[in-house]
Amino acid sequence: MRAIRLEEPRRFEKVDIAEPGRPGPGQALVRTHRMGICGTDYSGYLGKMPFFSYPRIPGHELGVEVLDVADDVTNVRVGDRCSVEPYMNCGKCYACRKGNGNCCEKLNVIGVMIDGGLCDQFLIRADKLHTSDKLSFEQLALVETLGIGCHATDRGSPGQGDHVLVIGAGPIGLATLEFTRLTGATITVMDMVPSRLEFCRENYGVAHTVLFKGDGSELSQMQEITDGDKYAVVTDATGNNRSMSGALEYVAHTGSLVYVGITTEQVSFKHPALHKPEMSIKGSRNALPSDFARIIRLIEDGTINTDPWITHRTSYEDVIGEFETFTRPESGVIKAVIEM
Repeated sequence: MRAIRLEEPRRFEKVDIAEPGRPGPGQALVRTHRMGICGTDYSGYLGKMPFFSYPRIPGHELGVEVLDVADDVTNVRVGDRCSVEPYMNCGKCYACRKGNGNCCEKLNVIGVMIDGGLCDQFLIRADKLHTSDKLSFEQLALVETLGIGCHATDRGSPGQGDHVLVIGAGPIGLATLEFTRLTGATITVMDMVPSRLEFCRENYGVAHTVLFKGDGSELSQMQEITDGDKYAVVTDATGNNRSMSGALEYVAHTGSLVYVGITTEQVSFKHPALHKPEMSIKGSRNALPSDFARIIRLIEDGTINTDPWITHRTSYEDVIGEFETFTRPESGVIKAVIEM
Protein backbone atom coordinates (compact mmCIF):
# COMPACT_ATOMS: atom_id res chain seq x y z
CA MET A 1 0.00 0.00 0.00
CA ARG A 2 1.26 3.49 -0.87
CA ALA A 3 2.65 5.81 1.80
CA ILE A 4 5.11 8.68 2.08
CA ARG A 5 7.41 8.64 5.07
CA LEU A 6 9.67 11.34 6.47
CA GLU A 7 12.78 9.29 7.22
CA GLU A 8 14.66 12.20 8.81
CA PRO A 9 14.55 15.98 8.51
CA ARG A 10 14.36 17.05 4.86
CA ARG A 11 14.18 13.49 3.49
CA PHE A 12 10.88 12.02 2.31
CA GLU A 13 10.63 8.55 0.77
CA LYS A 14 7.78 6.78 -1.00
CA VAL A 15 7.36 3.43 0.72
CA ASP A 16 5.19 0.35 0.44
CA ILE A 17 3.58 -0.58 3.75
CA ALA A 18 1.34 -3.44 4.82
CA GLU A 19 -2.43 -3.20 4.39
CA PRO A 20 -4.03 -2.17 7.71
CA GLY A 21 -6.47 -5.09 7.86
CA ARG A 22 -9.96 -5.11 9.37
CA PRO A 23 -10.87 -2.76 12.23
CA GLY A 24 -10.53 -4.00 15.78
CA PRO A 25 -12.93 -3.07 18.60
CA GLY A 26 -13.76 0.63 18.54
CA GLN A 27 -11.94 1.19 15.26
CA ALA A 28 -12.74 2.29 11.72
CA LEU A 29 -10.83 1.76 8.50
CA VAL A 30 -10.60 4.97 6.48
CA ARG A 31 -9.28 6.10 3.11
CA THR A 32 -7.40 9.40 2.91
CA HIS A 33 -8.78 11.73 0.23
CA ARG A 34 -7.22 15.06 1.26
CA MET A 35 -4.42 16.08 3.60
CA GLY A 36 -3.71 19.64 4.67
CA ILE A 37 -0.07 20.53 5.20
CA CYS A 38 0.36 22.17 8.60
CA GLY A 39 3.03 24.24 10.30
CA THR A 40 3.73 21.12 12.35
CA ASP A 41 4.50 19.23 9.13
CA TYR A 42 6.85 21.98 7.99
CA SER A 43 8.57 22.07 11.39
CA GLY A 44 8.89 18.28 11.37
CA TYR A 45 10.39 18.43 7.88
CA LEU A 46 12.87 21.11 8.99
CA GLY A 47 13.72 19.28 12.23
CA LYS A 48 12.30 22.03 14.44
CA MET A 49 9.22 20.36 15.96
CA PRO A 50 9.85 19.19 19.55
CA PHE A 51 7.16 16.48 19.54
CA PHE A 52 8.04 14.99 16.13
CA SER A 53 9.84 11.64 15.89
CA TYR A 54 11.41 9.87 12.90
CA PRO A 55 10.82 7.96 10.73
CA ARG A 56 7.21 9.10 10.50
CA ILE A 57 4.33 8.98 8.05
CA PRO A 58 2.93 12.52 8.44
CA GLY A 59 -0.65 13.66 8.06
CA HIS A 60 -3.04 14.88 10.75
CA GLU A 61 -5.21 17.39 8.84
CA LEU A 62 -7.37 14.90 7.02
CA GLY A 63 -10.54 14.48 5.02
CA VAL A 64 -11.30 10.76 4.95
CA GLU A 65 -13.93 8.22 3.84
CA VAL A 66 -15.02 5.37 6.10
CA LEU A 67 -14.42 1.99 4.43
CA ASP A 68 -15.21 -0.40 7.29
CA VAL A 69 -16.10 -0.33 10.99
CA ALA A 70 -15.92 -2.75 13.88
CA ASP A 71 -19.16 -4.36 15.05
CA ASP A 72 -19.25 -2.20 18.20
CA VAL A 73 -18.95 1.13 16.35
CA THR A 74 -22.16 3.16 16.08
CA ASN A 75 -21.07 6.78 15.56
CA VAL A 76 -19.92 6.31 11.93
CA ARG A 77 -20.80 3.97 9.09
CA VAL A 78 -19.34 2.89 5.77
CA GLY A 79 -19.36 5.73 3.24
CA ASP A 80 -19.30 8.59 5.77
CA ARG A 81 -17.11 11.59 5.01
CA CYS A 82 -15.18 12.66 8.10
CA SER A 83 -12.68 15.01 9.60
CA VAL A 84 -10.12 13.33 11.85
CA GLU A 85 -9.46 14.46 15.41
CA PRO A 86 -5.83 13.31 15.50
CA TYR A 87 -5.23 13.41 19.27
CA MET A 88 -5.00 9.88 20.67
CA ASN A 89 -5.46 10.48 24.40
CA CYS A 90 -5.41 7.88 27.19
CA GLY A 91 -8.68 8.86 28.88
CA LYS A 92 -7.25 8.15 32.33
CA CYS A 93 -4.69 10.82 33.26
CA TYR A 94 -5.43 14.02 35.18
CA ALA A 95 -5.96 16.11 32.04
CA CYS A 96 -8.23 13.51 30.45
CA ARG A 97 -10.30 13.14 33.62
CA LYS A 98 -10.86 16.91 33.52
CA GLY A 99 -12.06 16.70 29.90
CA ASN A 100 -8.83 18.06 28.43
CA GLY A 101 -7.70 15.16 26.29
CA ASN A 102 -6.02 17.69 24.00
CA CYS A 103 -3.12 17.79 26.48
CA CYS A 104 -3.20 14.21 27.75
CA GLU A 105 -0.03 13.24 29.63
CA LYS A 106 0.44 10.29 27.25
CA LEU A 107 -0.89 12.00 24.12
CA ASN A 108 0.00 10.57 20.73
CA VAL A 109 -0.86 12.79 17.76
CA ILE A 110 -1.12 10.89 14.51
CA GLY A 111 1.34 12.11 11.92
CA VAL A 112 3.58 13.51 14.67
CA MET A 113 4.30 10.92 17.38
CA ILE A 114 2.69 7.97 15.55
CA ASP A 115 2.06 7.38 11.85
CA GLY A 116 -0.58 9.50 10.16
CA GLY A 117 -2.66 9.76 7.04
CA LEU A 118 -0.23 10.30 4.14
CA CYS A 119 -1.10 6.84 2.90
CA ASP A 120 -3.98 5.16 1.10
CA GLN A 121 -5.78 3.69 4.13
CA PHE A 122 -5.31 3.49 7.90
CA LEU A 123 -7.07 2.40 11.08
CA ILE A 124 -8.29 5.02 13.54
CA ARG A 125 -10.32 5.11 16.73
CA ALA A 126 -13.87 5.65 15.52
CA ASP A 127 -14.59 8.15 18.31
CA LYS A 128 -12.02 10.43 16.65
CA LEU A 129 -14.07 10.78 13.46
CA HIS A 130 -16.39 13.75 12.95
CA THR A 131 -18.88 13.35 10.13
CA SER A 132 -20.54 15.72 7.67
CA ASP A 133 -22.79 14.88 4.74
CA LYS A 134 -22.43 18.45 3.41
CA LEU A 135 -18.70 19.24 3.46
CA SER A 136 -16.16 18.18 0.85
CA PHE A 137 -13.08 16.16 1.77
CA GLU A 138 -11.06 19.34 1.24
CA GLN A 139 -13.17 21.29 3.73
CA LEU A 140 -13.00 18.43 6.21
CA ALA A 141 -9.21 18.47 5.96
CA LEU A 142 -9.21 22.07 7.21
CA VAL A 143 -11.26 21.43 10.35
CA GLU A 144 -8.27 20.46 12.51
CA THR A 145 -6.34 23.63 11.64
CA LEU A 146 -9.40 25.71 12.47
CA GLY A 147 -9.69 23.79 15.74
CA ILE A 148 -6.26 25.03 16.83
CA GLY A 149 -7.41 28.62 16.35
CA CYS A 150 -10.76 27.95 18.00
CA HIS A 151 -9.10 26.59 21.13
CA ALA A 152 -6.48 29.38 21.19
CA THR A 153 -9.25 31.99 21.03
CA ASP A 154 -11.06 30.30 23.90
CA ARG A 155 -7.85 30.32 25.93
CA GLY A 156 -7.55 34.08 25.48
CA SER A 157 -11.30 34.68 25.97
CA PRO A 158 -11.55 38.08 24.27
CA GLY A 159 -14.78 40.01 24.71
CA GLN A 160 -16.86 42.38 22.63
CA GLY A 161 -14.84 45.49 21.84
CA ASP A 162 -11.56 44.20 23.30
CA HIS A 163 -8.42 44.99 21.34
CA VAL A 164 -6.81 41.71 20.26
CA LEU A 165 -3.44 41.25 18.55
CA VAL A 166 -2.67 38.15 16.48
CA ILE A 167 1.04 37.80 15.74
CA GLY A 168 1.71 35.66 12.69
CA ALA A 169 -0.71 35.36 9.77
CA GLY A 170 0.05 31.79 8.78
CA PRO A 171 -2.64 29.10 8.96
CA ILE A 172 -2.76 29.01 12.77
CA GLY A 173 -2.86 32.78 13.05
CA LEU A 174 -5.63 32.89 10.45
CA ALA A 175 -7.55 30.19 12.30
CA THR A 176 -7.28 32.29 15.46
CA LEU A 177 -8.45 35.31 13.47
CA GLU A 178 -11.50 33.36 12.25
CA PHE A 179 -12.74 32.78 15.79
CA THR A 180 -11.60 36.06 17.28
CA ARG A 181 -13.78 37.93 14.79
CA LEU A 182 -16.81 35.99 16.06
CA THR A 183 -16.28 37.47 19.54
CA GLY A 184 -16.78 41.06 18.36
CA ALA A 185 -13.24 42.05 19.34
CA THR A 186 -11.25 44.68 17.44
CA ILE A 187 -8.44 42.83 15.70
CA THR A 188 -4.89 43.78 14.76
CA VAL A 189 -2.71 41.35 12.80
CA MET A 190 1.10 41.62 12.68
CA ASP A 191 3.37 39.72 10.31
CA MET A 192 6.69 40.11 8.51
CA VAL A 193 5.23 39.22 5.10
CA PRO A 194 3.24 42.02 3.38
CA SER A 195 1.23 39.58 1.22
CA ARG A 196 -0.13 37.86 4.32
CA LEU A 197 -1.32 41.16 5.76
CA GLU A 198 -2.94 41.98 2.43
CA PHE A 199 -4.70 38.61 2.58
CA CYS A 200 -6.13 39.53 6.00
CA ARG A 201 -7.35 42.90 4.76
CA GLU A 202 -8.91 41.56 1.56
CA ASN A 203 -10.50 38.38 2.88
CA TYR A 204 -11.34 39.30 6.47
CA GLY A 205 -11.70 43.07 6.35
CA VAL A 206 -9.07 43.50 9.07
CA ALA A 207 -8.72 47.26 9.48
CA HIS A 208 -5.51 47.19 11.52
CA THR A 209 -2.42 45.42 10.18
CA VAL A 210 1.16 46.01 11.27
CA LEU A 211 4.21 45.04 9.25
CA PHE A 212 6.92 43.86 11.63
CA LYS A 213 10.22 45.54 10.77
CA GLY A 214 12.05 45.02 14.05
CA ASP A 215 12.86 48.70 14.47
CA GLY A 216 10.43 49.45 17.31
CA SER A 217 7.92 51.22 15.10
CA GLU A 218 5.41 48.44 15.65
CA LEU A 219 4.68 49.39 19.25
CA SER A 220 3.96 53.03 18.42
CA GLN A 221 1.51 51.90 15.71
CA MET A 222 -0.22 49.58 18.15
CA GLN A 223 -0.51 52.23 20.85
CA GLU A 224 -2.15 54.51 18.30
CA ILE A 225 -4.61 51.76 17.36
CA THR A 226 -5.51 51.06 21.01
CA ASP A 227 -5.41 54.69 22.23
CA GLY A 228 -2.38 53.83 24.33
CA ASP A 229 -3.92 50.85 26.10
CA LYS A 230 -2.12 48.05 24.24
CA TYR A 231 -3.98 44.71 23.84
CA ALA A 232 -6.34 42.85 26.16
CA VAL A 233 -5.32 39.61 24.42
CA VAL A 234 -2.20 38.85 22.39
CA THR A 235 -1.91 35.50 20.62
CA ASP A 236 1.51 34.58 19.23
CA ALA A 237 1.16 32.06 16.41
CA THR A 238 4.67 32.40 15.00
CA GLY A 239 6.53 29.54 16.67
CA ASN A 240 9.50 31.94 16.72
CA ASN A 241 11.20 32.24 20.11
CA ARG A 242 12.27 35.85 19.50
CA SER A 243 8.72 36.88 18.66
CA MET A 244 7.36 34.93 21.62
CA SER A 245 9.89 36.52 23.99
CA GLY A 246 9.05 40.01 22.76
CA ALA A 247 5.28 39.60 22.66
CA LEU A 248 4.88 40.66 26.31
CA GLU A 249 5.48 44.31 25.43
CA TYR A 250 2.22 44.43 23.45
CA VAL A 251 -0.02 43.19 26.29
CA ALA A 252 -2.16 45.64 28.25
CA HIS A 253 -2.03 45.75 32.02
CA THR A 254 -4.07 42.78 33.34
CA GLY A 255 -4.15 41.37 29.80
CA SER A 256 -3.39 37.87 28.53
CA LEU A 257 -0.72 36.41 26.26
CA VAL A 258 -1.48 33.10 24.55
CA TYR A 259 1.28 31.02 22.99
CA VAL A 260 -0.19 28.78 20.30
CA GLY A 261 2.97 28.47 18.20
CA ILE A 262 5.64 25.94 19.25
CA THR A 263 9.41 26.35 19.34
CA THR A 264 12.31 24.15 20.42
CA GLU A 265 14.22 27.27 21.49
CA GLN A 266 14.19 29.07 24.83
CA VAL A 267 11.59 31.78 25.40
CA SER A 268 12.85 34.36 27.89
CA PHE A 269 11.93 37.74 29.30
CA LYS A 270 12.67 39.85 32.37
CA HIS A 271 10.27 39.09 35.18
CA PRO A 272 9.00 42.69 35.63
CA ALA A 273 7.55 42.52 32.10
CA LEU A 274 5.18 39.86 33.45
CA HIS A 275 4.79 41.06 37.03
CA LYS A 276 4.22 44.78 36.58
CA PRO A 277 1.09 44.45 34.37
CA GLU A 278 -0.13 41.36 36.28
CA MET A 279 -0.23 39.60 32.95
CA SER A 280 -1.54 36.06 32.38
CA ILE A 281 0.50 33.83 30.07
CA LYS A 282 -1.22 30.74 28.71
CA GLY A 283 -0.29 27.88 26.46
CA SER A 284 -2.76 26.55 23.90
CA ARG A 285 -2.36 23.01 22.64
CA ASN A 286 -4.44 21.22 20.02
CA ALA A 287 -8.26 21.39 20.25
CA LEU A 288 -11.23 19.72 21.95
CA PRO A 289 -13.81 17.34 20.45
CA SER A 290 -16.49 20.00 20.84
CA ASP A 291 -14.38 22.34 18.70
CA PHE A 292 -14.56 19.92 15.77
CA ALA A 293 -18.35 19.67 15.96
CA ARG A 294 -18.67 23.45 16.23
CA ILE A 295 -16.38 24.12 13.28
CA ILE A 296 -18.18 21.67 11.01
CA ARG A 297 -21.48 23.44 11.77
CA LEU A 298 -19.93 26.87 11.11
CA ILE A 299 -18.58 25.78 7.72
CA GLU A 300 -21.87 24.10 6.83
CA ASP A 301 -23.91 27.24 7.58
CA GLY A 302 -21.47 29.55 5.78
CA THR A 303 -20.21 31.42 8.85
CA ILE A 304 -16.71 30.23 7.96
CA ASN A 305 -15.72 30.28 4.29
CA THR A 306 -12.74 28.02 3.66
CA ASP A 307 -12.40 28.93 -0.03
CA PRO A 308 -9.71 31.64 0.42
CA TRP A 309 -7.58 29.41 2.58
CA ILE A 310 -6.26 26.96 0.00
CA THR A 311 -3.66 28.74 -2.10
CA HIS A 312 -1.69 25.68 -3.26
CA ARG A 313 -2.56 22.12 -4.22
CA THR A 314 -0.34 19.20 -4.97
CA SER A 315 -0.76 15.49 -5.64
CA TYR A 316 0.55 12.40 -3.93
CA GLU A 317 2.90 11.93 -6.89
CA ASP A 318 4.31 15.48 -6.77
CA VAL A 319 4.37 16.38 -3.07
CA ILE A 320 7.94 15.25 -2.36
CA GLY A 321 9.31 17.46 -5.12
CA GLU A 322 7.19 20.46 -4.14
CA PHE A 323 7.22 20.28 -0.35
CA GLU A 324 10.46 22.22 0.11
CA THR A 325 9.07 25.22 -1.78
CA PHE A 326 6.03 25.37 0.54
CA THR A 327 8.34 26.06 3.50
CA ARG A 328 9.52 29.36 1.98
CA PRO A 329 7.59 32.55 2.76
CA GLU A 330 8.14 33.86 -0.77
CA SER A 331 6.02 30.97 -2.12
CA GLY A 332 2.93 32.79 -0.85
CA VAL A 333 1.49 29.62 0.68
CA ILE A 334 -1.35 30.10 3.10
CA LYS A 335 -2.53 26.49 3.04
CA ALA A 336 -1.36 23.68 0.77
CA VAL A 337 -3.47 20.54 0.32
CA ILE A 338 -2.39 17.13 -0.93
CA GLU A 339 -4.87 15.37 -3.20
CA MET A 340 -4.55 11.63 -2.63
